[in-house]
Parts: sequence; structure tokens; C-alpha cells
Amino acid sequence: MVRTRGWSLVVCEIDLRVGGAWRFVTRRPDGKEVGQRGVYREIVPPERLVNTESWEDWNPGELLVTAVLVEQGGTTTLTSTLLFPSQEVRDTLVNSGMTNGAAETYDKLAEYLASIA
Repeated sequence: MVRTRGWSLVVCEIDLRVGGAWRFVTRRPDGKEVGQRGVYREIVPPERLVNTESWEDWNPGELLVTAVLVEQGGTTTLTSTLLFPSQEVRDTLVNSGMTNGAAETYDKLAEYLASIA
């Protein structure tokens, strides 16, 4: 699992099937643990994955996350779309630093993929 600087993954449970659940718990640099969970709604290997996402210590409603992989000319592009329950929830998450953590995670993933190519 690709992690952002100072964070560690302490729980990773995945039942990768439609209707199956997932749960991650990460530990922040300050020691606080953050739990996230969801359910897989659609799985189309190797093209599409749709799942819900929610937090264990905060209940703003579920996000719907859609990941689409498209291969063209030997290059695969990942497009990840998040549907938030409201603009307020979206703004809260964006202002929390989520975009910085996501960018760092995607950068680390690109580095890893380049190292195994």
C-alpha cells in the first residue's frame, strides 16, 4: 500500500466482490488512528471499480468513489471520481488537506510503477 509521509497502514481488510466490504485504518504522524470503510458496488476487471467510502469517527454521509482504468498505446490512465453527499462535505475534505495527501500518494504510486516497469 502506498502511504503518505508519516502515515502508516495498521488495518487492511478487503473482500473484493460486489457487496463485499473493505476497511482501512491508518495512523497519522501524531499517533491518531483514522478508520475508513465501504462496500464494493461494481467491479469490472480491469476497467472499473465503484465503492462507497465513509469514516468511523465522522459521519457526513457516504462518498461514492469510481475508479476507471483506460489503456491506450501501452499507457494506462486512472481517473478517480468522488461523489460527495454535499458541497459542504466536499469543501470540508478538500480543506482538510485531502488533496495534498492524494497527490503525494499518486506520486508515490507513479514512482513505484516506474520502478517495476
